[in-house]
Amino acid sequence: MVALAHKSPAGRIDVQQLTIRLGQGAQAFTAVDQLDFSVEAGEFVCILGPSGCGKSTLLGALAGHLEPAEGILRVDAQAVHGPSPDRGMVFQQHTLLPWRSVLDNVAFGLKMQGLGKAERRTQANEFLRLVGLEDFAQRWPNQLSGGMQQRAEIARVLINRPRLLLMDEPFGALDAQTRARMQELLLEIWGRIRTTVVFVTHDIDEALFLADRILVMSPRPGRFIEDLRLDFPRPRHSSLLTSPEFVHLKRHCLALLHHQDGRELPRLTPLGLPSDDFPPLRIAL
Repeated sequence: MVALAHKSPAGRIDVQQLTIRLGQGAQAFTAVDQLDFSVEAGEFVCILGPSGCGKSTLLGALAGHLEPAEGILRVDAQAVHGPSPDRGMVFQQHTLLPWRSVLDNVAFGLKMQGLGKAERRTQANEFLRLVGLEDFAQRWPNQLSGGMQQRAEIARVLINRPRLLLMDEPFGALDAQTRARMQELLLEIWGRIRTTVVFVTHDIDEALFLADRILVMSPRPGRFIEDLRLDFPRPRHSSLLTSPEFVHLKRHCLALLHHQDGRELPRLTPLGLPSDDFPPLRIAL
């Protein structure tokens, strides 16, 4: 059995006064502005915000693909300068190589590290079992469904045993039923490996279902307007989505996403007390 987790906690993020600008010359703009936050090793954090607020830009900086204009960004006390296998990235669309089998796609990172063919295939098979694709190892990527492609993509990233798993709306292109299954699978995998996860989404239900914490961003330039800590017990199941506590927090997140600059930020009221931000939610069952 391949060891899945680091021997000691790893993946702590520390960010101070982080500003990222995109574009050149007169077209330049500030995407995220003066962010201060930290993430504990092994924590599952969702970044929630409206389209265009800088969520993916922040993830790109954490991955080392974007250079900040100002501020400090560290993972395990080391400044981030460029990409690293220690910071694995999963995108909305998979990046599997179409001319390689699923097995060889998953093993590709180990090949780049110089591991022999037998050892990297042994490990790749173990990670395919982890994501439930052991029977599809010899298939081509285009022979898999969208959900299966994303499972293979997750295995491809995890085989490098990253300290930090960065996920940019990885289930956004999937149908609702497949998306729900993928969320539960991700939580099951994370429960075993306990790597740090930073997961970008604009879907409130997804953030509330997955995260230990939700960092809510304002419209561009993106700033954090809420650090919401969740105490829903784990393991989590689909019944959580209709619980009074879940609906209460969903209403608060909706108010935050509708917040406009210059107005007082919505406050999270105790469960059972009325809120003026939105009328009661009605959920069709």
